[in-house]
Amino acid sequence: MYKTYCKLTVLFEDPFWIGVFEKTDGEKLSVAKVTFGAEPKDYDVYEGVLKHYYNLKFSKSITAEVKEIKINPKRALREAKKQVKAVGIGTKSQQALKLQQEQNKLERKVKSREQKQAEIDRLFELKQQKKKEKHKGR
Repeated sequence: MYKTYCKLTVLFEDPFWIGVFEKTDGEKLSVAKVTFGAEPKDYDVYEGVLKHYYNLKFSKSITAEVKEIKINPKRALREAKKQVKAVGIGTKSQQALKLQQEQNKLERKVKSREQKQAEIDRLFELKQQKKKEKHKGR
């Protein structure tokens, strides 16, 4: 029996988000790659598939074995949840942004501490200078 399948996988390939389309016609497999740039939302992916699917440049077809796998929808849902849980909620880019935010926070703390210390030193020097000026006249 002749069946056609199309599968889209969205993944992060440093530094961009990409989509890999796999089209299977019978025993022929062809692939196309799309670069999204920033992390795409579900509606962005859906809109892109609807508008630009027929403009994709698929690779030359290669022979591939087609396995008839019937999977229970509940099992598919459990496996999808397991994959998301293993990776974590945040994406790599979100984790990188969080790390950058923490580094900036530490830098701000150090800079603020240095400014406070410099102000304390300046006030101390001012007091010392006033003391000396008082005693010079006598």
